[in-house]
Amino acid sequence: MRRIFGLVVLAAVLVGCTSTSQAPTARQDPDPTVAPATSRRPAPAPTTTTTRPPVRPSPQRRMRLAKTIHGNISPKSVVASGDGHVIAQNMMYRHTITVYDRFYRLVKTISDRVDLEALGGPAADGPVRGAPVEAAFSPDARYAYVSNYSMYGPSYTREGSDRCSPASPIDPSFVYRLNMGRLAVDQVGRVGQVPKYVATTPDGRLVLVTNWCSYDLSVLSSRTLKQLRRVRLGTYPRGIAVHPRSHTAYVAVMGSTRIAMVDLRSFRVRWIEGVGSGPRHLVIDPAGRWLYATLNGEGRVAKIDLRSRRVVARVATGAAPRSMTIAEDGRALYVVNYRSGTVSKLRTSDLRVLQVVRTNRHPIGIAYDVHRGAGYVWVACYTGTIMVFKDS
Repeated sequence: MRRIFGLVVLAAVLVGCTSTSQAPTARQDPDPTVAPATSRRPAPAPTTTTTRPPVRPSPQRRMRLAKTIHGNISPKSVVASGDGHVIAQNMMYRHTITVYDRFYRLVKTISDRVDLEALGGPAADGPVRGAPVEAAFSPDARYAYVSNYSMYGPSYTREGSDRCSPASPIDPSFVYRLNMGRLAVDQVGRVGQVPKYVATTPDGRLVLVTNWCSYDLSVLSSRTLKQLRRVRLGTYPRGIAVHPRSHTAYVAVMGSTRIAMVDLRSFRVRWIEGVGSGPRHLVIDPAGRWLYATLNGEGRVAKIDLRSRRVVARVATGAAPRSMTIAEDGRALYVVNYRSGTVSKLRTSDLRVLQVVRTNRHPIGIAYDVHRGAGYVWVACYTGTIMVFKDS
């Protein structure tokens, strides 16, 4: 019996030694990219899996206030890069662009004071200031393009106005290119009178700017910021949405009841008629099938079928709906109601109002970011705060 027991123990020891020599553990080789000195072949790199928290469908989430950001700000708009930066444009009231991270921390305050000539613009008698109003990121988030309501300084004394026409004595303005690596303005491009909304094409080729007082659309090269074309549109063009394939830009003409369809190859303009009073801001769904418009003149949001070019639904959200944003899955819209002091969350399938949350006075800009298993809705309140709602 003792002999049998000794043989069993010896066998177990031999099996254990064989197993260890064939499969060294990670603890024996702390750097998996470096082979042990006694091995002729590099040790295989261990495979690892990263488990990301699941993101629930956006209509099933609920918004809750996560943070209110204060500071020397008066934000007209806010936009998220998708890779960690959020920027707010503080117009002529602060002459700044403020940059935040996903932990709501102020990363940098960037002045709108520039030397136009040094950045590719015309010669000037000295530095000038802008009035950052809206912004859009390049598809790779390396740059942000910022429109300036007016310019201030030598040779720029004819300030912009919201009541104007192409005949108004207003100076042309500029778009700044913000280098997100350096967090500095590194290029400028001249546009029309009182540029408002700015958008980039998903293919990264073009920057599009609506000129409120010039009644047209500036088309710029994203590489050089040189103006390639001016497209006549009509009274007070504003919001822009670009088809995911980059072939068409949709532009809200706020002094009308229609939306322009600009072919980005031929620059021919067609129209979506009878959208509603005062279309202001546009959002397109990720598939490029549905277009959504805030109707500032009637306090509603319209859903448009881009195949038929017809409005298929409208819903009231609040007094003076201004800007909106869409969830990453395309199933929820978030709309700021300027005079109501609220954000309305809508289900895109039928425009049903899912939730309404209170904000500080005069919410006017809104952006959407998704990370860590939730959506984050950033709301710019013109009265001097940014509110962030976690949608989870």
